[in-house]
Amino acid sequence: MKLITKMITIAGLAAALVSCSDNDVKTAQNEDFKYLVDEFADLKIMRYQVPGWDELSLQQKKYVYHLAEAAKHGRDIIWMQNCKYNLDIRRVVENILENYTGDRTCQEWAQFEEYAKRLFFSNGIHHHYAEDKFFPECPQEYFQSLMTATGDDAKCEDILPVIYDPAIFPARKDMHADDIIAASAVNFYENVTRAEVEALYAAMADPEDKTPVSYGLNSRVVKGADGIVREEVYKVGGLYGNALKKICKELKKAARYAENETQKDYIADLIAYYRTGDLKLWDKYNIQWVNDTLGTVDFVNGFVEDYNDPLGRKATFESLVNFKDAEASRRTELISDNAQWFEDNSPVDSRFKKEEVKGVTAKVINVAVLAGDCYPAAPIGINLPNADWIRREHGSKSVTIANLTSAYSKAAQESPKSQLSEFAWDETEMEMEKKYGGLTNDLHTDLHECLGHGSGKLLPETSPNALGEFSSTLEETRADLFGLYYLADPKLVELGILPDMEAYKAQYSSYIRNGIFTQFTRVALGKKNMEAHMQNRKLIADWCYEKGLADNVIEKKVRDGKTYFVVNDYEALRGLFGELLAEVQRIKSEGDYAAGKALVEKYAVDIDYDLHKEVLERYAALGLKPYGGFLNPEIVPVKKGLKVVDYEIVYQDSYLDQMLKYGKEYSDL
Repeated sequence: MKLITKMITIAGLAAALVSCSDNDVKTAQNEDFKYLVDEFADLKIMRYQVPGWDELSLQQKKYVYHLAEAAKHGRDIIWMQNCKYNLDIRRVVENILENYTGDRTCQEWAQFEEYAKRLFFSNGIHHHYAEDKFFPECPQEYFQSLMTATGDDAKCEDILPVIYDPAIFPARKDMHADDIIAASAVNFYENVTRAEVEALYAAMADPEDKTPVSYGLNSRVVKGADGIVREEVYKVGGLYGNALKKICKELKKAARYAENETQKDYIADLIAYYRTGDLKLWDKYNIQWVNDTLGTVDFVNGFVEDYNDPLGRKATFESLVNFKDAEASRRTELISDNAQWFEDNSPVDSRFKKEEVKGVTAKVINVAVLAGDCYPAAPIGINLPNADWIRREHGSKSVTIANLTSAYSKAAQESPKSQLSEFAWDETEMEMEKKYGGLTNDLHTDLHECLGHGSGKLLPETSPNALGEFSSTLEETRADLFGLYYLADPKLVELGILPDMEAYKAQYSSYIRNGIFTQFTRVALGKKNMEAHMQNRKLIADWCYEKGLADNVIEKKVRDGKTYFVVNDYEALRGLFGELLAEVQRIKSEGDYAAGKALVEKYAVDIDYDLHKEVLERYAALGLKPYGGFLNPEIVPVKKGLKVVDYEIVYQDSYLDQMLKYGKEYSDL
């Protein structure tokens, strides 16, 4: 469930230790460190630093290194999951980039190269956020000539229509088709209908089971020539088996350097799960993992998030490797220590509250590698595991990713223009954002991940899959509302987390401004709002705007032909957040599919055309990019003779070079 800090790492490597040019090696000791390294289309590529690396022991660095290698070996899996043609297309593009000897200075080549960069960023042919297919600006004939020149002429008939024909796989996930399974390009299903998939899992599930496995999480559903609907399970010897074999090999190496026996035990369970596909082992791994609160180094590796599945059941591969920032974690630990107070004082019906909040742990981390569905675009906060019964009985881990949040902030400072000055109503609003915005944004992430996702409970008779295709949007709505409601609570000032009772207003103003208006810089004009997190923000902002109209809680203002959305009554807005939180929690707890559907379809999907056109024009004038992603640093072994004596962080500055390098070194399918 997707969604900070200091210290400086070292990387002073001799050139002989790395296979890159001097320009590729940038260290945090360099005062000229640049965060922003590339921009194209609607995207920017940034680098992140890894503070605290030198404070890790050699054993911990070895642990991180092998966990990072395991993470990167899952790269091909996410490409295949997003669309079955993605890997074939990527390899054609890689071949052209590596081997084309023709003119690389013409406009058509620049257009091809931009398409390649977009393809790598999205792990496939569909926009990573909007989910619709994007196309090369260079003519199809030119693309074909590149394929011919690099020996891939035989593939043109199969590949080019998938790239250029708007009718073929138009959307990675289509939530408005008559059959959302058949209409979606994701490679979770083959030759089956929604009704057939739902019947398959209805037959598997035991409604009396209080600790159910996540049926379908790690499989593809297909219907063969015999007419039988069956699962193809992700496992060694099964679907994606070669990549999983490589992941297991690196996990086994990592276990040798684990910090404690608990880490060794749950890595063994994770390996066993990958070898068998047994979802009970996945649950066993998650239970042990969530209870490991002593280690400094931690990781996510698995089929985790279900946002890309139209039915919200099947998970994409993702991984990140990280270590704790002890100083910055004091804030999140304070929040988690008071989790029961927040649960008890929530505005939701007492029937839906947890009598005892268990195992809620929170920390601030610095990430060392991003992979799978976390790369290049990455979350800034995570709360796992996802299984409701594990969260209820064993708790959850929540993290805020400090060095990514810092990189976003530093990269924005490298830009000469500001979104805030264009869309904030007045100087008071801007000054409030400058004074409190960074803190309240981080705190909202903390509350969202640590408490929001971990709050509430399902009624005993409610299935965790009851909300179907609306589950992701409604879950993000619930977590955001929990954070927004408590941002304005005096408890945060009492705990010393917020400096005063005015600070929360910065987040309230920016959240409404973004949810109603500015976030749609990320959507093409005339398109619907499709991504779960964007839907959640629109649902909250539009619902509150409508419900507060009579009292002018949020006011739409126009000045010099420009539209602004201004919060007039912050206290009343908090009341609306609480009211909506109570309803969304009821919907989840009771599994009220009809009410959840009505909320999403009324408030979350359709974008006002005139507002959309205006925000796109105003944003375009700023010259900013609405989406960001990251280059990973390299973790490089330092040797004396044959012995590894250290690992250094080496920062890369070429986006395409990293993508091509990964294509060579981690191409396992």
